This record gives sequence, C-alpha cells and structure tokens, in this order.
Amino acid sequence: MASLAIGIAACNNTEENKKETKEEMKTGIVKSDWGTTDGKQVYLFTLTNKNGAQVKISNYGGTITSWIMPDKNGKASSVVLGFDSLSGYLAKPPYFGATVGRYGNRIANGKFKIGNDEYTLATNNRKNALHGGLKGFDKVVWDASPTTDSVAALTLNYVSKDGEEGYPGNLKVSVSFSLSDNNELTIEYNAETDKPTPVNLTNHSYFNLTGDVSNTILDHVLMIDADHYTPVDSTLIPTGEIKAVKGTAFDFTKPEKVGARIDQVPGGYDHNFVLNRKDSSLQLVATLSDSLSGRKLEVFTMQPGLQFYSGNFLNGTFKTNDGKPINKHDAMCLETQHFPNSPNESAFPSTILKPGEKYHSVTKYKVSVQ
Repeated sequence: MASLAIGIAACNNTEENKKETKEEMKTGIVKSDWGTTDGKQVYLFTLTNKNGAQVKISNYGGTITSWIMPDKNGKASSVVLGFDSLSGYLAKPPYFGATVGRYGNRIANGKFKIGNDEYTLATNNRKNALHGGLKGFDKVVWDASPTTDSVAALTLNYVSKDGEEGYPGNLKVSVSFSLSDNNELTIEYNAETDKPTPVNLTNHSYFNLTGDVSNTILDHVLMIDADHYTPVDSTLIPTGEIKAVKGTAFDFTKPEKVGARIDQVPGGYDHNFVLNRKDSSLQLVATLSDSLSGRKLEVFTMQPGLQFYSGNFLNGTFKTNDGKPINKHDAMCLETQHFPNSPNESAFPSTILKPGEKYHSVTKYKVSVQ
C-alpha cells in the first residue's frame, strides 16, 4: 500500500520535472499524469501538509488512493486501501476510496417515485441499485482544479446528465478535498439540479489503521455516536424499522473492538447507523483506534447516517501494491450518508433535491497518533 506514497517523484523522471515537483511541494500539491480512460486525461494529485502527511487523490472517480501517515514509531504507511496505478481502478475494485453517487448505498429494486413519476435505475447489486449504478460517479473522469490558498486543496466537478443510470435531472456536482496541518481531510459536497432527484454523496475509503493488510481490522476499537440503526433484509435493504442498538451487537456507543461481537451479525457489519444529532451541524460521530500503530481516526459529518461496513466481501481478488491479497475484514468503511433506500421510505430523512435548492454537506476525517 505504501509504495506509491513514499515517492511522489516516481512519475516525474526528468530533471525539469524533479525541479518542478520540489517547487510545487512548497505549495502543498503536486499534479501528475496518470493515464487516460474514456478518451480523457486522468491525473493524480498529491496533497502534502507541513507535517509531511500526504493524501493522493485522482480525478478518476474522485478517488482517494492513499493517505500516508506515520505511526507511533514514526513508520509511514497508508491508512486507506488503494493502488499506485490507474489500471488497479479500471479493474473495478469495490469502490476503494471512491466518491460515490448519484446515490450512495442501495435503492430497493432499482425503483423509486417522485410524485406520480416512477423511475427505473440500473441494477448492479442483485435486484437493487448500488452506489449510483453500473457507471456511477466512481467510474467517471472529473474536471479538476487544484488550489493552495491556505491549505492544499482539490476541487472536482462533474455534470451527471438527465437520465444517466436512470436518474432524473441534470445534476451539477462539486466535491472539494482539503488537507489541513492538523491532519484533517475535509470533503465538501455541493450539488444543484434542474429536476427533482435523489442525491446521496459519500466517500468509500477503506481504512486499516495499521497500514498493513496482514493485520485485520477486527482488533480496531470503534465508537459510533448512534443509539439506533436500520435493520436490513437479506439483500441489505433497510426494513424501514429504526431499532435501538442497546443490548445488541450494534451497540458502539462506548468503544468496542470491531470483532468482539461480529459473529452475532450474519455476514458481518454492513449497516446504517442513525446518528445522535439535533441539527445538521458538523459534529464528531465516530472514532476508530488501533493499538498496534497508535493511530486514531475521528469522523465528523453533517449527515444523519453512517454506514459501517466491515469488509465482508473482500476475498483476496485484489492485492496491495506489494502483492498482499486483500481479504475479508482486512479493511473497513465509515461512510457518512443519508439512509439507504430513503426514496422509498417516507419515514427516513428525505434525499430529494429540487430545482433552486442546493445540496451541501461536509465530512471530515482526522488522523492522529496517540
């Protein structure tokens, strides 16, 4: 996982490019050619803060490819899964680090109604629509604008056309990433539409705080500020019930090892947690820590839900940059979101964006060493 991030000049072999890289490092961002797909140029952007922490993001899929941080012993490695080449992502891994949309998570049977109009989506998860469809936001090339006004930042823009993957309306989307000197990666989502449409944007990074998939995430200690969760059926669609976590394997209101009660959850965790909140302000909703590395991850969001996924479907098909197979429970996701299948559940917070309205949401991930 670490091979890409340790040497950013790897794809800048000429003396001129090396000089340019050093100059750009001072400003906190480096842009590198990363290949082409769909006839479009793909770039890799390296954001660096004053501590030397690095986040690499591609405009292919709005993908976070690595986040390099030192552990308690000063050893630097990536706390997220990713690849050092575009080909790794064109092989369609399960959303590693991707920006997910137009609708993150599942919509039952790939159908929903807005008023009297019914819409049929592309189905790509058995009978359901998942993460935007066959070619969601994770598989398109975004327009990219790097900036370095106060911190290293990258803004990506994409227009999802009316009817794309079955969704109504032309949706203009902007996603901005910024890396602070406090090792905070802030992701800001904005969108506007010309027809009513469901919108649920998130990032699908897979975390392993040890920086090494030789270690599973089962010993990571997790806290989620949620007294309730949404139970699911056999296809992972919420039943519509909002259930208390108390007395169940879903109670992470106090720090608990991920693997402590996972055997009580058929298939593992892949559930939406109903966050305890009174408003939509940015607040701390989850923490994840690892004793081996001493690293801690804090998750802040404005969203009402958090999908905790324990990497249940990882099966060794994909390998890290150094050839290690990525197996079940080798990484986990904490996806900030609205609830799955909200367009079909009137009791859930609405995800319908209307013309004249602005979709705005912020999520922040902070990594520190204890």
